[in-house]
Order: sequence, then structure tokens, then C-alpha cells
Amino acid sequence: METMSPLMLGFLGSLAAGAMTAVGAVPVLFGRTPSRATRDLSLGFAAGVMLAASFFSLIIPALDAAGLRYDSEATPAAIVCVAILLGMGAVALMNELLPHEHFKTGREGPAAASLRRVWLFIIAITIHNFPEGLAVGVGFGADGLSGGMPLALGIGLQNAPEGLAVAVALLGEDYSKGRAWGIAALTGMVEPIGGLLGAGIIALSEPLLPWGLAFAAGAMLFVISHEIIPETHRSGHQNKATLGLAIGLVLMLFLDVWLG
Repeated sequence: METMSPLMLGFLGSLAAGAMTAVGAVPVLFGRTPSRATRDLSLGFAAGVMLAASFFSLIIPALDAAGLRYDSEATPAAIVCVAILLGMGAVALMNELLPHEHFKTGREGPAAASLRRVWLFIIAITIHNFPEGLAVGVGFGADGLSGGMPLALGIGLQNAPEGLAVAVALLGEDYSKGRAWGIAALTGMVEPIGGLLGAGIIALSEPLLPWGLAFAAGAMLFVISHEIIPETHRSGHQNKATLGLAIGLVLMLFLDVWLG
């Protein structure tokens, strides 16, 4: 794998991470649906993994990369802060402009009466998953295997409970087991597109490295705050969700130091 281009590494890494949504949704095929408390614990774990990845695999490397290019201590911090806000703003804009539907809070974005409900679900998860693939691609584009592997592994780990949550929610909307699993698996396949884009941008222009890393971090932070954490607190299982977040955060921190 060390001989592969950053572009190919970014694509394959984000593809593997995205495929974990299908793995996580497998229990619905056998009728073994975990309790809501267990699902909230798992989603809390996913939030912890993404939170740690945002800082230790993206924001800190972005500060380091910007620090190599500028003598001023304030300039790298300013670049990373602006890029984080741009990443959060980009996903927020997608959230406003694309019609989609959340499992609990209902429809958001423009009116889309002509779209079938299943496609509204798919668009919502696409908005959620694209920044994750982008982050993996940026990681591989920035520093090859050592930069992308912790991110791909961490995001793959957090995609499993997300895939299960999507499939279970679709079962609640009277979809068959096979269809619920298939849609959950499909939602992860947007991540290789984000991976290619992230790796390609960084490979083409090294000065964009700190911007790309921090932008991807900002996009992920928006997803954590706007989607995952509120979802885990809706049913009164916030203590379990917080425990899951703590476990995910320290596990991702350990993996990043060990593999990076």
C-alpha cells in the first residue's frame, strides 16, 4: 500500500470506512435489534471518535502544517480558525439548501413534496457522511498511510453504529429488513466520493493542506453538534451516550498516537 498514490489511498480508505455502515446494519437482517439505550451508547461512541479525530488527526496537523509556512504565531491559528468555520458553514449551507428528513425532527431544507420519503432519508445521511469521507481523503493526501489510517479506522468504527441506527429507523418506517439494510449500506458509499475530493485537493496544492485539514474538521464538528449528540439525548439516555462519547474519544486518541 505504501507505493499507492495519495489519491488511491484516499479512495480506498474512505471506501473501507464507508463500508462499515453496511457491517453495522447487519443485525437487522437477523431480527436482533439492540435497545434504544444501546443504540444511543453506540452513537455517543461515534461522536467521541469523530470529536477526537477532528482535533488530533485534523486540527493539530493543520496548525503544524500552517506553522511551517508562516513565522507569525497568530497566522496559523487564524488560518485554522477560519477554515474550521468555513467547514461548519459549508455543511450548514448544505443542510439548508438540500431537502432532507431526520428520523426524529422531520423535514428540513426546502419543500420537497415530490421526493419520496426514502430519498429524503438518504439525502440526510449523505449530508452527514460526506464530510467524513472528505476527512479521510484529506488525511491520506496530507501524510499518506500515517496520516489517513487513524482517520479511516476511527471513522470506520463510528460508521458501524450509524449504519445500525439508520437501518433500525427505516425498520420503524415499515421497510423490509433487506431494504433497510441495503439503504443503510448505500448511505456509506458517498464517503469514497468525499475521499477522492479531499485527497485530490491536497495532492494538487500543498499550500491548501492546513485549509483542507481544518475545513474537514469543521465539517465533522458540525455533524457532531447538529446531528449525533442531539439524537443521542432525545430518549433520556444521555448518561449512556456521554459514556459512549468518553470511550470513543479516548480510544480514537490512543489509536491516533499508536498508528500515527
